[in-house]
Parts: sequence; C-alpha cells; structure tokens
Amino acid sequence: MTIRTSNKTVTFGRPFVLGGLDEVLPAGAYIVETDEALLEGISFPAYRRTSTLIRLHAKSGNPGLTRAMTIDPSELDAALKRDQAPAEIPARPSIAAAE
Repeated sequence: MTIRTSNKTVTFGRPFVLGGLDEVLPAGAYIVETDEALLEGISFPAYRRTSTLIRLHAKSGNPGLTRAMTIDPSELDAALKRDQAPAEIPARPSIAAAE
C-alpha cells in the first residue's frame, strides 16, 4: 500500500478546544499532517485519507516534550471556522434597566 503524507500549517487567533482533549489550546500556529493511501485497482490515481494528526505545543513546564493528537478533519474545520467568526460583543445594559 502506498501512503503519502502532506503537511499544512493552520493558525488560530484565539484559544480553542478540540474534542478528545480536556484542555484549552493556546492561539498560534499548528502543523497538521494528513496521511492518505493510494486506492488500488482503479485506472487513475486516487487517495483516501487514513489519518489526520495535529502537532500540539508543549505544555508549560515541559518545553522539550512535543505532543501530537489524532483528530477528525471536520472537527478541525469547525474549530477554524469558530476562530474566524467575529468575536461576540457583550450586550450593553439599557439605560432604562440601570434606573
């Protein structure tokens, strides 16, 4: 089976969360690796995604320890969309409510 790996960098402007991890991840750039397997038995080259991995920043206190996590690509896309959405502005209390 032929496997190819591609890398891309995604950048979060705000802290974010991903399922399967019980922590808020800091804003910043993250490397995402995608492995794809060549589909055999067809007349043209086609690949099927087999795994997606995100390289996490080291936790404070362990700067040399790298971490990685297997993720669902649709979950990553959803987290990026949430990050790119405008930040919600807290509603101002009305003047009548303050009286």
